Amino acid sequence: MSKIKLMVVLGSGGHTAEMLALAGRLDKERYKPRCYVVGQTDSLGPAKAAAAEQSLSTHIIESSNASWSVRSLPRSREVGQSYLTSVWSTLKASYAAVGVMWEEAPGLVLVNGPGTCIPICLAAFLLRLLGRNCMVVYIESIARVAKLSLSGWLLYSSGLADAIFVQWPELQAKYPHSIYAGRVF
Repeated sequence: MSKIKLMVVLGSGGHTAEMLALAGRLDKERYKPRCYVVGQTDSLGPAKAAAAEQSLSTHIIESSNASWSVRSLPRSREVGQSYLTSVWSTLKASYAAVGVMWEEAPGLVLVNGPGTCIPICLAAFLLRLLGRNCMVVYIESIARVAKLSLSGWLLYSSGLADAIFVQWPELQAKYPHSIYAGRVF
């Protein structure tokens, strides 16, 4: 089985916990190297990614941390920032995301809704136009029962994600192009 370079976009709080739980279930020898992407103002994300990787090292013997890295991007939208001003900050983050995506060249990107995921997904789309293969998988938070989050809705409506998983059958019924996965995290 061939190795797949994995990119995991972390948010703050629950988004990070969910993504690290999901990434922790993947075959670490197949999905390697791993790159975690955090917002530049996220002071806890890098440490949480490092702790998750450290817990993996008890199961996998690696000679160095070359099997994983952490990259940061400007945030698309800070908590409480108006949607109007977030247009500029999203464009700035998208520009930075293209550079990160070009350098990292992941085969699979896992996202679950923090604002940082939108620029990464846009960059993945642009790189696909240039012939780079990169699959984007969005997993909606278990907290979303009745409707998709803003990030989920944007990815669902635009087709930027190759697959959108939801964790409630009611949500899948409302968004028929999503995939009901049951409880993922």
